[in-house]
Parts: sequence; structure tokens; C-alpha cells
Amino acid sequence: MAGTGPPPPGASWHPGCVDDCPSVAAASAPQGPPTRVRVPRIGVDSPLTVLGLDRAGALVPPDDFDTAGWYGGGPAPGDTGPAVLAGHLDSRRGPAVFARLGELRPGDRVLVWRGGQRLSFRVTGSLRTGKDRFPTAAVYGPTPGAELRLVTCGGDFDRRRGHYTENLVVFAVAER
Repeated sequence: MAGTGPPPPGASWHPGCVDDCPSVAAASAPQGPPTRVRVPRIGVDSPLTVLGLDRAGALVPPDDFDTAGWYGGGPAPGDTGPAVLAGHLDSRRGPAVFARLGELRPGDRVLVWRGGQRLSFRVTGSLRTGKDRFPTAAVYGPTPGAELRLVTCGGDFDRRRGHYTENLVVFAVAER
């Protein structure tokens, strides 16, 4: 997961409503950190751990290869903005939590539990990119609504560096 890049520094865009703004009951908004992610199409059912950044500003992947994580420095799933979930592709023992992430297609569902509520997201697309060209703005940049980014490694494994050469990012939007 090294090379996934930091979030953009000081993002200043904040969503706002000018006219005919719908009211949202505060009680209906999920509270607290996300606790679980399920992706039925690819058999993912994982608790979520909170992830941070390393000294270079790159997202630190989960310690457990079978557990996904949420970047705790950004929006939580269900809040406005891109919530980032990350997980390993594989380990020395075999496939890891996000091994089948590349099989997701537009329309597939991603379910996240937060504050006792199940939040549903719909996959809109995916992107494979070299780690040296990680799309930081597309992953961490502001969005007008609640979105998810699911991130894992991909491409060839570079044995000299001990890392994969690419990242796979799956994009999803909240369903209402």
C-alpha cells in the first residue's frame, strides 16, 4: 500500500446549499467511526480498523491482511466527502481481504456499518494506476455527497522493492 499518497493538504471546499435546501434530521445521521464493511459480490465481510499516515504522508495499510481499514483522517462513510477504505491484495499465505476488488463493476453494492446503521453505496467505476502516479485528488479530493474509495494494490509484484507496482481504486456513491 506504500505510495497511496497523502490526502490533499488543506482542502478548503465545503458543500453548501443556496436555495431550496432539504432539511436533514440530525438524529438520522450516523455517528461514530465505521465498524464493518461488506461487499456481497466479492465475498468481503470485514471489521474496520482505523488507519493513519506514515511519516512520508502515505496511508498505512491494516496490520491484519484479512481486515480492511478506514482512513480516520478523512470523512467517515456517510459523511460528505470521500471516505477511504483500504485493504491488502494478498499475503505470503494467500489472498487477503481485498483480493477480489478488481472484480467489482458499476452497480455493485458496498455496505458499511456505522453507529448501528447500515449505509449502502453503489460502485460507479474503478481505476488502475501506477503507484508513482497515484490520483491523490481523485481519491481524497472533495465530493458534493457521501462517497467511498476502496483501495488496494495491483499490477506486478516488484520483488526488489517488495511492493506491487500499481494501485486499484474503486469509486462508489451513497445510495439514498
